[in-house]
Amino acid sequence: MIVVSKHIDQRPLDAEPEFNRFIDAAVSRRRFLQGAGAASTVAFFAANPVAKAVAGSMSKSELIGFDAIPTSTADTVKVPAGYKADVLVSWGDPIFTNAPAFSQQNNADAQAQQFGDNNDGMTFFPLANDRALLAVNNEYINDEYLFTHGGENISADDARKSQAAHGVSLVELKKVDGRWTINPQGRLNRRITAYTEMAMTGPAAGHSLLKTAADPSGKLILGTFNNCANGETPWGTYLTCEENFNGYFASEKTVTLGKTYQRYGISDTDWGYDWYKHDERFDVAKHPNEPHRFGWVVEIDPMDPNSTPKKRSALGRFKHENAALTVNDDGHVVVYMGDDERGEHLYKFVSEGKYDPSKGSANRDLLENGTLYVAKFTGSDDELKGQGEWLELTFGKNGLTPENGFPDQASVLIFAREAATQVGATTMDRPEWVAVHADNKHVFCTLTNNKYRGVKDSQPLNAANPRTKNPYGHIIRWAPTQGDHTQPTFEWDIFVMAGHPEKQSGLMAGTDNINKDNMFNSPDGIGFDRAGRLWIQTDGDYSNEGDFAGMGNNQMLCADTQTGEIRRFLTGPTSCEITGLTFTPDSRTMFVGVQHPGAHFPAGGDAIPRSSVIMITKEDGGVIGT
Repeated sequence: MIVVSKHIDQRPLDAEPEFNRFIDAAVSRRRFLQGAGAASTVAFFAANPVAKAVAGSMSKSELIGFDAIPTSTADTVKVPAGYKADVLVSWGDPIFTNAPAFSQQNNADAQAQQFGDNNDGMTFFPLANDRALLAVNNEYINDEYLFTHGGENISADDARKSQAAHGVSLVELKKVDGRWTINPQGRLNRRITAYTEMAMTGPAAGHSLLKTAADPSGKLILGTFNNCANGETPWGTYLTCEENFNGYFASEKTVTLGKTYQRYGISDTDWGYDWYKHDERFDVAKHPNEPHRFGWVVEIDPMDPNSTPKKRSALGRFKHENAALTVNDDGHVVVYMGDDERGEHLYKFVSEGKYDPSKGSANRDLLENGTLYVAKFTGSDDELKGQGEWLELTFGKNGLTPENGFPDQASVLIFAREAATQVGATTMDRPEWVAVHADNKHVFCTLTNNKYRGVKDSQPLNAANPRTKNPYGHIIRWAPTQGDHTQPTFEWDIFVMAGHPEKQSGLMAGTDNINKDNMFNSPDGIGFDRAGRLWIQTDGDYSNEGDFAGMGNNQMLCADTQTGEIRRFLTGPTSCEITGLTFTPDSRTMFVGVQHPGAHFPAGGDAIPRSSVIMITKEDGGVIGT
């Protein structure tokens, strides 16, 4: 069941705010630390080109037009009064005309014709006024729901079914009576799974580290899995990002693997998927190069269901969260990427070629070649702001030499984590989604949490990650020098530190745009709409107890990055993560992901919980967020 908040919203429908006000104004927020004096706040904003605003009490946002909703522990989705939320598609729903209806008893062949599990990042591709294509990542599976036996002693068909539930679902939508619905007859409908044929491209293609017995070329890879978040390109392709790929490799043998495997969490024990028992390529003892073929950004042509997805090695191998792409003023394509693990890094890719909108599909290999960088943050620990530098990850530079274990550029990219350490990159508190502001001059990144910060010697406190253990997470932002994303330097500050002002003090309470009415923990997914609203999704502790008392289920909030104001917009069902968001071009429909609900969502009763894509609209047909 999906309900709306009973809080009455008597606000008239606001016109869409003028986007022009974002073009000439830098993003802003108020003072960082509670109790800071007004004079020091004025000095901070005067000295910091990232944040430029009038200091003092936070002004009420003119950009956000809805009234915030309270937290919830109910097994449902709640949105503000005046909004409605409907389920568009759930795991196991048929997306082809010949596919069976959902059933836990469905086999692998059925799952290959159905919507995948644990949906995450997604992109809406308009086809016409009443037709569209929705590309959705399917990150992983829950054995206890995928199988009637709960995943014990899986068969070959079980392994295949699990693999078919991973990957990407591309589904056509059509509008019926003003509402988007799944079109099983859509010619673009497609499932991309853990066994779909893919091409490796870029500097690592064909390298000896990627060659296997099944693929001596090192260029033909089967499948993509643990597809977390996403990205899209101006030439119309979809980017899906491979995150926790290490959890799928194992062996019955005890295997001693080197440091390069350990850095990526690869061992002879998987996370319980047991694919290696029926698909030999996942046996790390027999095929030690197979793990090197995952952990990439994959580019998919959504308009050609027969096309071969391409793994773009130039963007580096690590646990990719998403790929935030922007076109610089000079035409170079820039992609920002987080490596979602405690103590890992934030990356930037700059294309060798330039985007030319007049060339259409001729731009499609811009991610084939370019330069990868990793971020180094500096600053004073007590100011939550500072400077940054992009360190180049190119063979022969910054110590990336054979003497240090990097014999060529391919090895730099395949072992990007080790390369980042070699050049002196800053360890971060799980850098997850990155989003480029609508003005194209500022970038935001969620740092979800980090129980090892200030605990492990390898992860000391630093200016950009200043909180010991960091249970609540924060959002950092930066502005490239002279508004040029290809520049090697930037200035940064912290937009918000999540916290608990009712139970904590100092940094643990959060920055002063956090209060008892909007508190949250573990920011994860983020994205901007066309007007410049920042949407924040959480994947955190939903116990509603102890240090997280009063925070309820995971949620989605909306922020005005000029005033710093944050309001809660949505709460999810029991045990879920809120992740994935995309909009129709008119901003009147928002699609949001509900991943791994833990009770009986969305059907209720005694139904098996199913991850779902939720469709949110205003009852008056207006723009979301106004």
